[in-house]
Amino acid sequence: MDVMPLLLLVAGSATVAGAARRTPVPAPLLLVAAGLAVSYVPGVPAYTLDPGVVLPLLLPPLLYTSTRDSSYLDLRAQLRPVALLSVGYVLFATFVVGWAAYLIVPGLPLTAALVLGAVVAPPDAVAATAVARRVGLPSRITTILQGESLLNDATAITAYKVAVAAAVGEGATWAGGVEEFLVAAVGGVGVGLVLMAPLHWLRTHLEEPLLQNTLSLLIPFVAYGVAEQLHASGVLAVVTVALYLGHRAWEVDFATRLQEEAVWKMVAFVLESSVFALIGLQLPIVLRGLRAHAGAEAAWYAAAVFLVVVATRFVWVYPAAFLPRLLSRRVRAREENPTWRGAMVTAWAGMRGVVSLAIAFSIPATLHDGEPFPRHSLLLFLTFTTVIGTLVVQGLTLPPLIRLLKFPGRSAQAETLAEANAQAQASRAAEQRLEELLQDERNTLPQPLAERLRTVLERRRNSVWERLGQVNPVTGESVDDIYRRLSRDMISTEREIFVRLRDGRYIDDEMLRTLLRRLDLEEAAAYRETV
Repeated sequence: MDVMPLLLLVAGSATVAGAARRTPVPAPLLLVAAGLAVSYVPGVPAYTLDPGVVLPLLLPPLLYTSTRDSSYLDLRAQLRPVALLSVGYVLFATFVVGWAAYLIVPGLPLTAALVLGAVVAPPDAVAATAVARRVGLPSRITTILQGESLLNDATAITAYKVAVAAAVGEGATWAGGVEEFLVAAVGGVGVGLVLMAPLHWLRTHLEEPLLQNTLSLLIPFVAYGVAEQLHASGVLAVVTVALYLGHRAWEVDFATRLQEEAVWKMVAFVLESSVFALIGLQLPIVLRGLRAHAGAEAAWYAAAVFLVVVATRFVWVYPAAFLPRLLSRRVRAREENPTWRGAMVTAWAGMRGVVSLAIAFSIPATLHDGEPFPRHSLLLFLTFTTVIGTLVVQGLTLPPLIRLLKFPGRSAQAETLAEANAQAQASRAAEQRLEELLQDERNTLPQPLAERLRTVLERRRNSVWERLGQVNPVTGESVDDIYRRLSRDMISTEREIFVRLRDGRYIDDEMLRTLLRRLDLEEAAAYRETV
């Protein structure tokens, strides 16, 4: 097995993604563009998007890390709009886009057209999360888009299976399709519900952080694999487990949380970068099978399908946003009033991604009677152009659209005030607990050490309030910022001395690692992430 193409893919995509952070262009777009450009460089190996690899090996970890970063409480509060998009919209888009393709492409059977509709129906979880993270959407819209992108793959994959069964002549019926959808949905959630408590118990009872993080890496594959073996939705199983584990992550010890956050950030960065680069690298493979269609003819089909995909989302989103509020008093009482600006962004943020391409590559080449699948290469081409079109057109214009609509930004002062109030309540409770513990003779401490514990609590309580106060007129830093900077400088000085002592053979490398780890933990405590 030649691993060099894989290494080149990971290294190249990581380099482009890192460079994208220094530009105003979202990383997914640069990665796709780089993939398109590199695909025609002589000597570059062919990267075939194998659905047997993408769906079971790439989709579960991407879904898992996106879901862990989501809020169970926020998703539950927005369950109705999320369900309307992740289920209602996907089915609506499947039929509308399929019917439009049937009318646009001469000789394309309706069943094959519905296969295309199911393939391009779901906005991609990776694309939506990457762009939403970059442009800073309002929290409610971000929650709805993330929730939709996490759940819609299950709907699309099930719709695709039903459409393919009808297209190849397996005698699929509407009743059978509904039954398969319900079995997949209920089964996927059921598998997640069965697995989530035992997996959480394991996470909280394994005492070694390395074992806990190894388990964390295996969890999405276990949930997905078990569900798929039972012919249920692996997507919903992964999302259900990840929501539960993310909601109860506070019960895991601090060392595991620190390691896990770093590990999953790295995994998400590598996979997301590679996925978008892979999309661009598929161009030669897609064009190779399109020889039967003239360039102008194929371009017309691609443009028409792309426009239908974009328009279909607008046709669904605006009624879905406003009609429930007009028809239901309960919705008006429980949910905030939607705005046309929010609906506009939701409708425009419909980028497609690697899941659509992976499903398209899994379209069978022949029917049951041995005949070729109708317009197989054209369907693959139309999927590719739709994915690229939405990523480029919508991905490039979404940030300026959000700026043009002038959404009210988050109030940094209000968020800091809420943080300070929360910290004050926690510090008061901890201080009371400390006094109770110190009254027990088993916890007797010298006075300086007891005062040090009190000082730590006071420092933690005051640090957030200080961010609301005055700043240094020279540097513009708050008192809290100056304290952290000085603390890091002191730690850096200690670290240099330890290394010098190691180099002088006064201490060995094992002792150096012990001392450096202690300083690393102190520096982590002094560091406050600002992005």
